[in-house]
Amino acid sequence: MTQIISCGYAGTLESSDVLIQIEPCETIEIVLVSSVEELYGDDIKALVHRVLEKMGITGVKVDINDKGALDYVIKARLQAALLRAMTDGNTPDWSLL
Repeated sequence: MTQIISCGYAGTLESSDVLIQIEPCETIEIVLVSSVEELYGDDIKALVHRVLEKMGITGVKVDINDKGALDYVIKARLQAALLRAMTDGNTPDWSLL
């Protein structure tokens, strides 16, 4: 199990990008704000759950502000934010990816 020890973020609010903010939490909580939430909200949340499962994270709050990002952008931003939140300024463990 991987521990989230601080807050982290990655991304921007530019068109076709996503801003993801991470903070420690007891359970998995996903808050999604997206212009395409009605169409793709369930898919975005499923992608987030897959990444969290692969990285062994069981407790985190994920705030997602999506501006129409593609799946691979969401995944990359999420991984970057998680690694930043797990390392607290130290070198990330890239083998988790």
